[in-house]
Amino acid sequence: MFKESPIIRRKSRQIMVGNVPVGGGAPITVQSMTNTLTTDVAATVAQIKSLEAVGADIVRVSIPTMDAAEAFKEIKKQVRVPLVTDIHFDYRIALKVAEYGADCLRINPGNIGNVDRIRAVVESARDKNIPIRIGVNGGSLEKDIQAKYTEPTPQALLESAMRHVDILDKLNFHEFKVSVKASDVFLAVGAYRLLAKQIDNPLHLGITEAGGLRSGSVKSSVGLGLLLSEGIGDTLRVSLAANPVEEIKVGFDILKSLKLRSRGINFIACPSCSRQEFDVISTVNALEERLEDITTPMDVSIIGCIVNGPGEATVSDLGLTGSSKKSGFYLDGVRQKERFDNDKLVEQLEERIRAKAARLDESRKIAVKEVE
Repeated sequence: MFKESPIIRRKSRQIMVGNVPVGGGAPITVQSMTNTLTTDVAATVAQIKSLEAVGADIVRVSIPTMDAAEAFKEIKKQVRVPLVTDIHFDYRIALKVAEYGADCLRINPGNIGNVDRIRAVVESARDKNIPIRIGVNGGSLEKDIQAKYTEPTPQALLESAMRHVDILDKLNFHEFKVSVKASDVFLAVGAYRLLAKQIDNPLHLGITEAGGLRSGSVKSSVGLGLLLSEGIGDTLRVSLAANPVEEIKVGFDILKSLKLRSRGINFIACPSCSRQEFDVISTVNALEERLEDITTPMDVSIIGCIVNGPGEATVSDLGLTGSSKKSGFYLDGVRQKERFDNDKLVEQLEERIRAKAARLDESRKIAVKEVE
């Protein structure tokens, strides 16, 4: 069983979004986007903080108007996570949020006006060390590209992306990342594969407008999983018609499954069958809900019988193997003498998991001090 990911990541240059590195071998970052009215400062700040609480590395905020830009000024003062400002068409909004401390400008250079306006935004970004994100979407390609290809294709998305890339290259600005999103998995994956061969800038991954919580999570996992398994991708957003907090959770789960990044508990649980000696499903669901605050990476196996239980438990930080009335407990792969009452599993496991997390955190702190 792999303890580290066997994936070899694509080499890319590194940019900084606030204090968060993106690309260049840095951990793949997980981001989401607020869906509150940006002019409602209190609601937007509250949502950003809820995203921070579940581990968001970066948060994007839409800035459609000058009023929203003024609200952003106040929002920025109240949060710590780096903020990407989403801007379309009006270059003056980009200049204003750059002045107010945006950590990244999400613009498409070719869509914000003539060369002088583009240059003004780029020079402001350069002066303030703000990177740019070029965001191409299969649903909003330029009219001439739509006419040329008649429908969105990977080549069409690539051509649109390279058009914007060329503008920044001609202005000698290289601090940018690029996305080529589409709601169709094969379209998005094909476009990212082409783009990955053309540039060395960081790539922002996403299957846009993926759908609701269940279907969107599946579609995103398939599409992003294909790309990430090939080493493509430096930052990602899971786009769901759901609470943005769920986007962060699913994003980390995707990275966790590929061993590209670990945050929190990786539950290894059987789908349950007639061999189970306790209610596996309710036990896992209860523990996931109770332990959302745990950020320490660890593997916890919860298996309802003795067929697969011991094998999983011996390679987990903590393991539970179902047995009649009392189930076996493993710690660091070693079977313990104590056994857990099947009717008190959730409470007993939560106690042991929290204790293990505290020990791991303390060990890491000591290790850091020794290095310093």
